[in-house]
Amino acid sequence: MKTIASKDNPAYKAMHRLVAKASERRATGMSVLDGAHLLAAFLDSGGAAEQVMVNRAGAADAQIAALVRRSAPAPVTQLSDALFRSLSTVDSPTGVIAAVRTPQAKPVPPDAPLVLLLEDIQDPGNVGTLIRTAHALGAAGTVVLRGTADPTNPKALRAAMGATFRHTVVPLDDAGFIGWARKHDVTLWAAAADGLPLHRALGSRDGKRGPIAVIVGNEGAGIRPQLNAVAAQRVAIPLAQGAESLNVAVAAGILLYEVTRGR
Repeated sequence: MKTIASKDNPAYKAMHRLVAKASERRATGMSVLDGAHLLAAFLDSGGAAEQVMVNRAGAADAQIAALVRRSAPAPVTQLSDALFRSLSTVDSPTGVIAAVRTPQAKPVPPDAPLVLLLEDIQDPGNVGTLIRTAHALGAAGTVVLRGTADPTNPKALRAAMGATFRHTVVPLDDAGFIGWARKHDVTLWAAAADGLPLHRALGSRDGKRGPIAVIVGNEGAGIRPQLNAVAAQRVAIPLAQGAESLNVAVAAGILLYEVTRGR
């Protein structure tokens, strides 16, 4: 196993660019997996690593050693602790980082009963948590609209805990989504503090079971006017008097659960 201690090493510099720049990930079609759990989830999904890097502790860890063997024939490099810390996005690195081919985005199935839309969600951790939540609660896909953090950001991938590799994640612009929704007669529900209380919105469907797309937006700015304009319903989660608004990932989880349960 080759050992690297210089930040001028080409392999280290290439990995650093992938970690730091969304433009580099898009240009190369690569993503970075930071951590043993995430690499295991990717390999379990049938993916193959392109490059693996470990620190000294990772090289001595039995679980990581097994992942390295599963990643063959990907080249494996041991980094100095300082270099590894400069790549890792977590306070306590697990000891392994891998570069992998970004899974190809698949179109949202036209008969999808439930879809989550993310609009201008700027925190990568929230984006990853939202993808994980959508997958867990049975949404057929997550549509990532303009202004939303890159779902292949290492922090987003970590927060998704492997769901990104098992769940359809599709980047679209507003016009692309609106066209898809109209073509497939999808009902759009927009989360809004001043919307119809969720239980009343569910009751107002009168037995309809067509597809629903739930859109959540920036916690400060809200959902863009052009998307609000095509929403069939603005829905709100009733909160206790004086309570602040919910974190967007928590709100999305409640909305998706209630839509699923209502069916």
